[in-house]
Amino acid sequence: MTELGGFQDRVARVDLSDGSVGYESIDEDDAKKYIGARGLGVKYVFDQGPDVDPLGPDNLLAVMNGPLSGTQVTMSGRVAVCTKSPLTGTVTDSHHGGWSGARLKWAGFDGLLFEGEADEPVYAYIEDGELELRDASHLWGKGVHETRDHLEEEVDGAYGKNLSLMAIGPGGENEVKYACIINEDDRASGRGGTGCVMGSKNLKAIVIKSSTKMPQPADPETFKEGHQQAMKAIQESDVTAPNEGGLSMYGTNVLMNIGEEMDGLPTKNGQYTSTEAMRDAEGVDIDAERVSGENVRENILVDEPTCHSCPVACKKEVEVQTMHKGEEMNVRMESYEYESAYALGPNSGHTDRDAVALMIDRCNDMGVDTIETGNMMAMAMEMSDEGKLEAEGELEWGDAETMIDLIERIGRREDDLADLLAEGPRRVAEQKAAHDNSLAVKGQTIAAYDPRCMKGMGIGYATSNRGACHLRGYTPAAEILGIPEKVDPYEYEGKGELTAAFQDLHAISDSFDICKFNAFAEGIEEYVLQYNGMTGLDVSEDELMETGERIYNLERYYNNLAGFDGTDDSLPARFLEDGIRGQGASEGEYCELEEMKAEYYDHRGWVDGVVPDEKLEELEIDIGPGTGVSAGDSPAPADD
Repeated sequence: MTELGGFQDRVARVDLSDGSVGYESIDEDDAKKYIGARGLGVKYVFDQGPDVDPLGPDNLLAVMNGPLSGTQVTMSGRVAVCTKSPLTGTVTDSHHGGWSGARLKWAGFDGLLFEGEADEPVYAYIEDGELELRDASHLWGKGVHETRDHLEEEVDGAYGKNLSLMAIGPGGENEVKYACIINEDDRASGRGGTGCVMGSKNLKAIVIKSSTKMPQPADPETFKEGHQQAMKAIQESDVTAPNEGGLSMYGTNVLMNIGEEMDGLPTKNGQYTSTEAMRDAEGVDIDAERVSGENVRENILVDEPTCHSCPVACKKEVEVQTMHKGEEMNVRMESYEYESAYALGPNSGHTDRDAVALMIDRCNDMGVDTIETGNMMAMAMEMSDEGKLEAEGELEWGDAETMIDLIERIGRREDDLADLLAEGPRRVAEQKAAHDNSLAVKGQTIAAYDPRCMKGMGIGYATSNRGACHLRGYTPAAEILGIPEKVDPYEYEGKGELTAAFQDLHAISDSFDICKFNAFAEGIEEYVLQYNGMTGLDVSEDELMETGERIYNLERYYNNLAGFDGTDDSLPARFLEDGIRGQGASEGEYCELEEMKAEYYDHRGWVDGVVPDEKLEELEIDIGPGTGVSAGDSPAPADD
């Protein structure tokens, strides 16, 4: 039991196999060591065991908020979904914003733990500290949007007032390995296949009904000081300032033109570092500006919704009218994100703005990750060029019309090509001898930052505990935006230590659970004041950073026990010395991965990607079986 402020001290444990629901308290020692949300969720998943089948009944799906979720803390509307990933085989956590995390807290819960597998489709209904399983057979097969509308009427609530939803679409039902969970505002727990796990359990949706019951700080004076300091920083930041900062004006897609100008935008499955480079080399009509935040704001923006307690409003709702196979289609959707636009646009060989909007909307309805879906189609396009998909059906570069239809086909596994691509990059590469066509690390594909240009992203992708990811340690903050200070994106020295610092900091914010975008303005000082103020604790900045390090090491320890080590901290070959060199501003560049790994491991105190037992003891992680590695061990010599 915990009496720390910010917690409801209530977790529902649901065995879907027999329909039983039990309730338990939060262990205060675990709360102090792992904070909440991501940290505490990963601890629950760790305790379930790293050898579980991701799609078996023993895998745990933990839906967790943190001690700052649903409070007055700025950007505190997030929720974490933690599980063992069917895409990568690693531990994973995937977060979404909006209001569902806050409403889960207001409804009386710190988390929901789902295990087992229901005999028939069900959804979880939550209200006033109670969880009830209800029949969802009538919803199975429906897209997220239709499911959302049915459940709003069924439970007699109203989205935007007292109701939130987390649901899967056909992608999760059909166990697409990168299926995701979508809430009522099309915010996605997108990466790692969380929706696939939910589908394997026959859990269609989680519905939360609540009034606004915002937790109050245990130490009001300390909290007030931290909150005021944080608000001031956000308002004065060139990135986050409401109605002025780049993120507020253009959303995450503010980076599209910046990445293009730096020649740091992976294009045509990473064969080029910008659309300009592709245009110059191939003479094709492609231009990243057409799918940029500036273009979106000027031409198709219709609304700027926001999440709980957020003045930034980075979400950009758009409306487009476009022709698809001779039919005029009107689509209003949220939101036109940078990562989605990159994967479904430039990396797939086109920059049709309105078609990208339709693709994002269809991905959301099917409940599949936009990044993985776009990158899988780009992989298929390159494989088609090399004659590797003759049996399944080929896909041409930039064929937006076919891409739009293929998204639904993937979600429903309707044909041979869709069924193959639904398995994700690792399995496609293994089945088709297509490792050279994959942009994946540990089975998950990269985001919209080219590691030939931004070297910090190279070591970040490689050492991410959930597969290639820009959100484990967002070094572009320093490499592009100069936060906390400007570093040369092409310099590799120092990037190992920088990446580790960002990884630990983001482990903290993910465990609070607050939006990473606050880190463009806030720092550890603001974090400590608000955390201490809410919980009543008295941790120092160093102690809080050590907590972030503990969380990151627990995840790495889980992965070590699941069979991962330094050989898995890799990058796609085309980004390395013997691959495809950068073009334009990145002319001749490649990612010096091995040099950065050596620096990173040394800073972490790891041995060839493995956490030694001494490090686990130092961080007070219950080592269980341990990794069997000592800090004095040396990595095995590389093969000649």
